[in-house]
Amino acid sequence: MGAEVVVEGLTKSFGKHAIWRDVSLTLPPGEVSVMLGPSGTGKSVFLKTLIGLLKPDRGSCVVNGTDITRCGERELYETRKLFGVLFQDGALFGSMNLYDNIAFPLREHTKKPESEVRRIVLEKLELTGLSGAERKLPGEISGGMRKRAGLARALVLDPEIILCDEPDSGLDPVRTAYLSQLLIDLNAQIDATILIVTHNINVARTVPDNLGMLFRKELVTFGPREVLLTSDEPVVEQFLNGRRLGPIGMSEEKDQAQMARELAHADSGHSDGSAEDLRGVVPQLRPTPGLCERQGARRRQDRVMRILHTLPLPAQRGIIDSLTGEERRRYGIDDRIPLLDNA
Repeated sequence: MGAEVVVEGLTKSFGKHAIWRDVSLTLPPGEVSVMLGPSGTGKSVFLKTLIGLLKPDRGSCVVNGTDITRCGERELYETRKLFGVLFQDGALFGSMNLYDNIAFPLREHTKKPESEVRRIVLEKLELTGLSGAERKLPGEISGGMRKRAGLARALVLDPEIILCDEPDSGLDPVRTAYLSQLLIDLNAQIDATILIVTHNINVARTVPDNLGMLFRKELVTFGPREVLLTSDEPVVEQFLNGRRLGPIGMSEEKDQAQMARELAHADSGHSDGSAEDLRGVVPQLRPTPGLCERQGARRRQDRVMRILHTLPLPAQRGIIDSLTGEERRRYGIDDRIPLLDNA
């Protein structure tokens, strides 16, 4: 099972420029989480802080009992081995073929014999659908294949936590769908904790167990996916629907005067380009038929049902509507029983 990551009061700035402040969340072990946010909200900075590449101004980040913000270099080195990172562009060495790119962490951080390196590399190539492509250079393959090669390299040290920094960037919708399915299939097979940073709304709606959003230097929300997907927060509604109307501007947040002007335009019938309201809970991706059930999904369901009464009513309904008849019986859910108002 993947490692748990507990973040408390994490704050980061560069000089006088605050990136985000007082971020607190828990990445549950073995579950898939997604972090949304407009460009420039520090999502990539957050990932780099989680693995100790950047030091926060204050707060803690505890991984398997080790606070990486305060531990020594040796402890940090050992804790980093728990992480695998898929960078935006794959971060492959252009002069190395895929085999040597994927083998690099094994050769750099372990003393495994080359026969064992070969076994592991070929296993990860197969896991990511790249069998037969090991001799190709990064410049000879598509962007989608480069992403999968970067993912294969992130997996070679058998990480307990996988961080994906905008894995869909530069990919068309079809390749993004394949990559999303691959991440769910990997989670089913290795039960790793996964955190995905993305702008892609379809990924956010269909992939994660947990969903969060950064905006105005703060964590707007983080928790079960149904909470954000049914939220009536203006920034969430604007982002999920890709609308101009709302607090997110072209380069920075809008002031109240600008929002009032835009609202007046909207009330007069001026379209902001959106066609429908995409809020609401849609079915979550499941592992490819033939693969085992996601253990993280089962643990997540048990956890969410325990806290169901604390969640907003629309989220409660979304969760209950997603249950099968057998699951309803397991948790004693009866449609005749009214939902619990957390207020």
